[in-house]
Amino acid sequence: MKLGNLWIYQKERFPLARTVPLLAVFSAASISVSAQLAGRPLPSGWGFLAAFVTALLIFFQMRVCDEFKDLDADRRFRPDRPIPRGLISLRAVMGLGVLSLPLTALAAGAWHPPLLWLLGVVWVWLALMTAEFGVPAWLGARPVLYLVSHMAIMPLIDLLLTAFEWMPGGGPAAALALFLALSFVNGCVLEIGRKIWAPQSEIAGVESYSALWGPGRAAWVWAVFVALSFGILMALAVLTDAVAVALPAGGAGAVACAVAAWRHARAPTIATEKRLDLLAGLWVFLCYALAGFAPILTGMF
Repeated sequence: MKLGNLWIYQKERFPLARTVPLLAVFSAASISVSAQLAGRPLPSGWGFLAAFVTALLIFFQMRVCDEFKDLDADRRFRPDRPIPRGLISLRAVMGLGVLSLPLTALAAGAWHPPLLWLLGVVWVWLALMTAEFGVPAWLGARPVLYLVSHMAIMPLIDLLLTAFEWMPGGGPAAALALFLALSFVNGCVLEIGRKIWAPQSEIAGVESYSALWGPGRAAWVWAVFVALSFGILMALAVLTDAVAVALPAGGAGAVACAVAAWRHARAPTIATEKRLDLLAGLWVFLCYALAGFAPILTGMF
């Protein structure tokens, strides 16, 4: 396996320039929200680092599982992807995924060994997702149920990441369920946002939400998930006394998403499609940044 090919692979299938900042904010916000809701001080920087490494490796493992699960479809309908076109082998990618497993366990267990059982729960769900829960044809014929079953891993990952704070800290706050719900909704924002395409971008044999619902309706479904995410964010802001920061910043982001959805619904193009995908990532980044750090900023002023 050539390092140059591996670098190209990550740029196309696991872009670190986009993934690292998002997961850094996601993992740090998870710890911060858990502490804020419980009225506890933040853990040391080592806890934040361990949670980030754990999150990064889990998301890479999710990519590896997708490569395995989607290989046949990629060969048939997306031969330009790295594995079908021969840039890198599936065996090499899976080898890296297997290698990442003990590193993930080390990162979590070194901080707090009981975290390993929650990590095991995440891995079990990931394995079930990869196997399509044993009913691939049945699940594939029900796209909404497919979305829900696969996005359920997001609150499980967030339960693990928040546990870096609450497990050694004495237990989770009751309101932490709101933050786990936010993770599920934001997962849907990302997933739907990346699969809303202009008509000319649709690929025969490849499912998209724009093909399922039409580009206009899909854009508005995405906007509804953004609005739901904003509502949960504001509920968390009320609980952590951070409305003064979260409301204007989050409101501006939600409006920008709504405008992008309207433009795509009115006239779907490749440019509006890319804008939705970009805004999906930016919205989730902003949402977690506000949930995790708006209470801290509010307290400084």
